Amino acid sequence: MTAPRTIADYLAQLRDALRGADPALIQDALYDAEEHLRAELADQPNRSEAEMLAQVVGSYGAPDEVAEIYRDQEIKIQRALRPPLAPKRNSLIGRFFGVAADVRTWGSLFYMLLALGTGIAYFVLVVVGMSLSAGLSVLIIGVPFIVLFFGTVRVLALMEGRIVEAMLGVRMPRRPPYPSSGTTLMKRIGAMFTDPRTWTTMFYMVLMLPLGIAYFTLTVTLMTVALGFMAAPFARLINVGDINRAFVDGTITVDWGFGPHVPGWSELIAMGVIGVLLFFTTLHLVRGLGRLQGQLAKHLLVASAAGQ
Repeated sequence: MTAPRTIADYLAQLRDALRGADPALIQDALYDAEEHLRAELADQPNRSEAEMLAQVVGSYGAPDEVAEIYRDQEIKIQRALRPPLAPKRNSLIGRFFGVAADVRTWGSLFYMLLALGTGIAYFVLVVVGMSLSAGLSVLIIGVPFIVLFFGTVRVLALMEGRIVEAMLGVRMPRRPPYPSSGTTLMKRIGAMFTDPRTWTTMFYMVLMLPLGIAYFTLTVTLMTVALGFMAAPFARLINVGDINRAFVDGTITVDWGFGPHVPGWSELIAMGVIGVLLFFTTLHLVRGLGRLQGQLAKHLLVASAAGQ
């Protein structure tokens, strides 16, 4: 491999050395390298990029050496993202009920509930931001507003990535793509417009509104029904006198399509069993949706930026 003569050459060689690695890792590595190299160049204004790189390679490392360091660090990061090892369950019943011992299950459950709020916020930001950007584009104030809007979108994309990594266990970037330097403001705006990641990020944010509504509604509905069914037998045991009077008076009734009636013990126990099965089925569903959501975030927020 020839020695890099410019920062762009160094970054290209680093990207090639990291080929096949996680896109989030590539984004972090490229950001760190460019930040370091441009800081070194700024501290040595009298030296060319080639002279600066010849010196820096000895201290910071050649692209292939840096790539190897990041690959080693990634192993540690992936280990940290893995949930604690749970006892191995070979039976179908063990795997079915063992979902409750998976940390990612509860992280996914919380994400499903949080998605409604973040989805609304993302949708409002994109719709209002795009509308104002189009309306103000004919005015002088429109240019800085567009830059601010695009910058906010990128910051929120990074924040969403941290949420996804913490709750769903999917590796996401710790660093944003490095901002363009040495170019005019209009060229930077043009670069943001032509960057596919800008549009995939905004598409993700708009998409999070219907997904957030679906996640929240599905999770709350299934959990409410499951917990209600599970609580039915215990309602008959707590404060028996008052509860029995409530049952006899018809205050607590069920209707399975054959008319309302006061449930008996056999029916209450059956409801409790159904509630337990529905509860654990919902946990499996939530964990599966969490995995799909993590891959969606990975594809729309990270993958398009890896090749830049």
